[in-house]
Amino acid sequence: MHKNESPILPLSNETLFTILKQCKFNQYPEEEHADFIKAYSHYNQLPIEQISVANGSDEWIQKCMMTLGTGDVMTLNPDFVMYTTYAQQFGRTVHYIDCDDTFQFDIQSIIKEIEIVKPDLFILSQPNNPTGQLFNNDFIQSIANAMSLVDGYLILDEAYIEFSRAYTVPKGRHIIQMRTLSKAYGFAGLRIGIIIAAPEVLVRLNTVAHPYPVNSLSLQIATTFIQDTSAINSFMQTQIQLASRLKEILNQHRDIINIIDSETNFVFTYGEHAVKLGTFIQQHDFSVRTYPDVTILKDAVRYSITTEDNLNQFEQLIHEWREQNDFN
Repeated sequence: MHKNESPILPLSNETLFTILKQCKFNQYPEEEHADFIKAYSHYNQLPIEQISVANGSDEWIQKCMMTLGTGDVMTLNPDFVMYTTYAQQFGRTVHYIDCDDTFQFDIQSIIKEIEIVKPDLFILSQPNNPTGQLFNNDFIQSIANAMSLVDGYLILDEAYIEFSRAYTVPKGRHIIQMRTLSKAYGFAGLRIGIIIAAPEVLVRLNTVAHPYPVNSLSLQIATTFIQDTSAINSFMQTQIQLASRLKEILNQHRDIINIIDSETNFVFTYGEHAVKLGTFIQQHDFSVRTYPDVTILKDAVRYSITTEDNLNQFEQLIHEWREQNDFN
């Protein structure tokens, strides 16, 4: 329960074998690339000319750091650690906006820092990783407006967007959305990342692109799945149901554990009792995400979706822990 991956496979072995037999390994994946872009565009109702694909969303983060200015980068704290990693690879200074004691962010403080720093890039996960909260429309629009005034880009990392409520994406060529097939689609191992941006921004990002960043088999597997609307909708619904079940289990214990409402496939908990519960769960053969080396997250524990059977066992373990500690 620590990696935010899908606990189930999106395709049967029979379907995979059929795809494997049809895959043109002896040719470069130009056709497969075009087919995937078309399928993803159609399924998500996005303009095809605003979509590009790379080897995971990590590559898109890296390419943003390489091609979109050379000045400072701003992000939230906490947020996805790879923003810092890739910014530092190119010697870019990173400025952080810290959350409060309940992991919330003050929009006025963010706007003020943007005005002072004038960053070239502001990157954040929407919903947030690791807390799982979806920022409201006013919050995102305010940052977009502020970044426009300093002639910078706002990058919205929507890795978990399929699990969340809809939100309004700001308009403008300075807005960039990143997505992945690693979470709700269940294809973490395929390493397919998508970016959605104005055509002229895609050209700029792809000045450092490899000719064929994603291999033929990954693209063909993903395209086959996305084109089967019934199968993908059913799979997505199963993922969402597992996330709902995880939230239901943990929400029963808000009387003793601090929990942030999640719009993802994981639940973020914090506080003294949260850490003690996390330790107990780990002692019973479950892996959970802890952050002993991150000061702001040292009292936090995060749980990702797992199979229905594992969730039932997880629920039972929490009840056992409550009984042992006289919380009932």
